[in-house]
Amino acid sequence: MFRTALRTVLAHKARLLMTVLAVMLGVAFVSGTLVFTNTISDAYQKSSAKGFDQVDVAVTSEVQEDVGDRISKTPELTQALLERSAEVPGAASAIGVVSDFTAIADKDGKLIGGGFQSQGGNYWGDKDPRYPLKEGSAPRGSNEVAIDSETARRAGYEVGDTVRLSVDGPVLTPRITGIFTTDDGNVAAGGSLALFDTATAQRLFGKPGTYDEIDVKAAAGTSQTALKAALDKALPAKLVETSTGEELADDQAEQIAASMSGLKQGLLVFAGIALFVGTFIIANTFTMLVAQRTRELALLRAVGASRRQVTRSVLIEAFVVGTVAGVTGLLAGIGIGAGLRSLMGTLGETVPDGPLVVSPGTVVAALVVGVVITMLAAWLPGRRAAKIPPVAAMSSVHAQATTKSLVLRNTLGALFSAAGVAVILAATTMDGSDGQAPMGLGAVLLIIGVFILTPLLSRPLIAAAAPVLRIFGVSGKLARQNSVRNPRRTAATASALMIGLTLITGMTVMAGSLQKSIDKMASSAIKADYVVSMANGNGLSTDVDEKLRATDGVTVTSPLRNAPARIDGTTEYLTGVNGSAIGELTDLTVDDGAFEVGGSQVVVDADTAKSHGWKAGSAFTVAYEDGEKQRLTVAGVYEGNELIRGIMLDTSALAPHQDDPYDMQVMVKTSGGASDATKDRLEKALGSNPAIKVQSKKDLSNEIAQMFTLMLNMLYGLLAMAVIVAVLGVINTLAMSVFERSQELGMLRAIGLDRRSVKRMVRLESLVISLFGGVLGIGLGVFFGWAAGELLGTKMATYELVLPWGRMAAFLALAAAVGVLAALWPARRAARLNMLAAIKSE
Repeated sequence: MFRTALRTVLAHKARLLMTVLAVMLGVAFVSGTLVFTNTISDAYQKSSAKGFDQVDVAVTSEVQEDVGDRISKTPELTQALLERSAEVPGAASAIGVVSDFTAIADKDGKLIGGGFQSQGGNYWGDKDPRYPLKEGSAPRGSNEVAIDSETARRAGYEVGDTVRLSVDGPVLTPRITGIFTTDDGNVAAGGSLALFDTATAQRLFGKPGTYDEIDVKAAAGTSQTALKAALDKALPAKLVETSTGEELADDQAEQIAASMSGLKQGLLVFAGIALFVGTFIIANTFTMLVAQRTRELALLRAVGASRRQVTRSVLIEAFVVGTVAGVTGLLAGIGIGAGLRSLMGTLGETVPDGPLVVSPGTVVAALVVGVVITMLAAWLPGRRAAKIPPVAAMSSVHAQATTKSLVLRNTLGALFSAAGVAVILAATTMDGSDGQAPMGLGAVLLIIGVFILTPLLSRPLIAAAAPVLRIFGVSGKLARQNSVRNPRRTAATASALMIGLTLITGMTVMAGSLQKSIDKMASSAIKADYVVSMANGNGLSTDVDEKLRATDGVTVTSPLRNAPARIDGTTEYLTGVNGSAIGELTDLTVDDGAFEVGGSQVVVDADTAKSHGWKAGSAFTVAYEDGEKQRLTVAGVYEGNELIRGIMLDTSALAPHQDDPYDMQVMVKTSGGASDATKDRLEKALGSNPAIKVQSKKDLSNEIAQMFTLMLNMLYGLLAMAVIVAVLGVINTLAMSVFERSQELGMLRAIGLDRRSVKRMVRLESLVISLFGGVLGIGLGVFFGWAAGELLGTKMATYELVLPWGRMAAFLALAAAVGVLAALWPARRAARLNMLAAIKSE
């Protein structure tokens, strides 16, 4: 039986090659994802580990908990603590570390790197071991800075150049005195690092005389653990905590692995989709091979082969195919992983250098996925073939499915579909995150149900295409009949396209609806012409509001100033605003009371009011961060949204209680409205600062739209894999149909159907099957998009369903193109059949 199985594998090279290709694509995607994420993660981990080479023990402030009405303050790491750390037995030296956001502009005035990766710090002394100087000298004084070599290379800066940079507002123009190398992970990720002398860094970052961290180097012969124990004994336990360099490196490695896990999971989901779609093709191929060998298998049964041996022979074929596909898929996956890494470089994403990582886990995963998926897909056709009695197989009475099996299939499909729809509808009535799990379960149940019901659905839906197919005469009529001749096989092929288009349509509907909702939210909730904020989301200097207010054409401004406070024993964040102007800058729906902010009067969003049991006229006591208390009155309750929410009070009431106030945003209204000239004027008033963004309502919406566009483009690229696999599936189905109808095709040719008509018939059949899958996929995608939108609508009052008719038409056209392309080879083969040989075939 083993030799028989191997001979069978080699006897159908073309079809088995397509099966190998289908499995190989899925395996390549899985292994490529693992290689890519493992390579990037390993490079970052090694880079971060190098960054801790100069740190044996790090001393940081211990986080203090809020108690009662007291807002805790983080203990300061003073110069005295630094000196005590350096004098601990076993310590060779200690370095005080200061760091914060610092934006560096390129020579065109644009921000270098992403906002979150733009950092600044201090250069310790004349020779900082953390940052070896590549050129120049250490910075000294407020007008000197050193920058990392990658930033210098990208922007074309050299020692002696003047650079524009900003910390929290004002633009600085220091001279570059040095260029250094670093293993900092942020720089490796495409960010920038600027270093000042320690005193300048402390002043710029608002930390005079204090440090964010103290890094202690162990003396020769002292271990990190021993040094940590000595520091724990010498330093105040309730104010500081210590960590060894090894612990810090391990923690950083875990954070990197966690950050990469999201990307890995997302890529693996689409690899799973490709494999899931490929499973249909594999099952189709083995069904075809078994159908071709029905009499051969019956003869084996007649001469003594058991059912188990017949099933085993089919599984041996699947094992061989899966092994070949697994090995080739692994090799292709290594190439994909290397290609993705190179692609990141071409897109401007900088990653640390390092070798391509092909772990044993990746090799095992590729082989297991290839072999297991193929054998599972082949098991059912093999089992079905083994159960056919030899006499029935020789007479082909087994060809049609029994009424009992069809009733059972349709009943199961109806039950799964009904359960899926019921769970999804129930999830849409739940609150936000509570409905996510039920929604996912319902989606899985519905997709399974529709897949089971697809043979039943194929007849009426394909019949709907009859009027169009009549235009093509006999070829069109025969194409329609052939499409429904074997509903199970047609359904399995259409399902490949259905799943891919369901996902992409659902995501497109959601993305378009969210974008429209955010546009609506911005236009309805904000009257301001511009919103000013920091590029990295950190706080703005309060000077920004003052400068904007003094700019020509600006009529009114208001900061949004966050500050922690204690209310009823819990920590809440207050939002300080210009009480007299906030009403002109926002247009928020008031549910209760009036929108009046000033003195002790505040307004509260509906969710916060509900959590505290407040309404208009309610009074409460707030404990500010300096410990002072005040009695405030709720003047009104408004409908909050993703852009504006919280407890609003006048900045005149909040400012006296803040040691270091900062604004999260500043809202600006101008006399001329939003325009390029007005925006340019505001940017110049702020010194053309690379760290500050001046955005109109349209800019805010476009920024969010870019995220959706990037996400959708990734989806389109990843789902292209599933479409390729679906094309192979349609080719397999048509090839099977042509094989089964060889005698019929020969008769049609014999009675006058020319080759062109035969080709047209096969192409139309392929087109109908593909459009059937496309219609099902788009229909399900719209339903899932609507359901997910209903769930989002519980958290976003402005959510509005938007159906992207243009893109859905493009998706349907894509399905048609898949059908046309997939039919090229089977149609050509059908047209070239020898009439006499086909008529004589059994």
